[in-house]
Amino acid sequence: MRPAFSVIFLTTLIGVGQGLFLALVAGQFYWVIGATDIPEAQDFYAIGSLLALVFMGGGLISSFFHLAHPERAWRAATQWRTSWLSREVIALPAVMGLLVLYGGLHWLDWRPVLMTFGNMKNLDLTMATGYLGAALVVALFICTGMIYACMKFIQEWASPLTVLNFALMGSSSGFVMATAYAGFMESPLEDFFAGGAMFLTIAALVGRIASIVRNKNIKYLSSLQSAVGLHHRNLRQLTRGFTASSFNLKEFFHPGSPALLPILTMAYMVSAFVLPIALMAFAWGTGSISAFALAFAVQYAGLLVERWVFFAEASHPQNLYYQKVA
Repeated sequence: MRPAFSVIFLTTLIGVGQGLFLALVAGQFYWVIGATDIPEAQDFYAIGSLLALVFMGGGLISSFFHLAHPERAWRAATQWRTSWLSREVIALPAVMGLLVLYGGLHWLDWRPVLMTFGNMKNLDLTMATGYLGAALVVALFICTGMIYACMKFIQEWASPLTVLNFALMGSSSGFVMATAYAGFMESPLEDFFAGGAMFLTIAALVGRIASIVRNKNIKYLSSLQSAVGLHHRNLRQLTRGFTASSFNLKEFFHPGSPALLPILTMAYMVSAFVLPIALMAFAWGTGSISAFALAFAVQYAGLLVERWVFFAEASHPQNLYYQKVA
């Protein structure tokens, strides 16, 4: 498939924003349960929410470059009963709205207690908003991943690993961003975020390796024989039947040689996972804020490459008809 850069930036940018939102909620919960005695100032969560909103807003804006008629974008939400894309279109602004509310409540320091538990811990309005936002973030990860996982005719995508990897890579990048942000703000949550970032990046690495192994062992349901209905074992395609360009050739073939994919796969494995883990380990040991920031920058660049490969390695069944030019 031809990778669309607008969709690449959409999925990676909103992933960072979602992961950062989850990190903020997890950090507040970590403080509420008494794991750290030093409370955060309300502007920590407010500014962090604004930062997450910037990432998600950037992803939303980039998505419009993929539309032939951006003025009709609202119509994408009308098919929510059957379309995962429609559900994503609804879930994304809902998450952004709760992010604004969560950050605004912290900025105003308005946190009325909604419930007191038996252990004398309080559930205030900011925490309740955070929990609801975290649930919607998970729903948004599922919607985004299922847009691709539900396409059974593209076997590289039709797997629960697609949804899992979208969630893990987005959460990982968000937690790495949260660690750099906490370091810059001199937050006591820096170590908590760093531990979460390390764990999620390792989990994302394992999930992506599992996806690579699965895709290498796929037994394709369609073949040249089944495509044309002739089951002779020596059937070969000699020509596409035309020499001019077409929509099929532009949209369903990636613009590179087959040898490019293994090279880019190795590149993103190092940049999106191995190097960030090493940089975070170094930063955690030395307390270097710049190393945490570099880890995020390197990881995000790697995730852009990973998402390009994700689209490029997908083989549409129609390609069986358009393999060679006479």
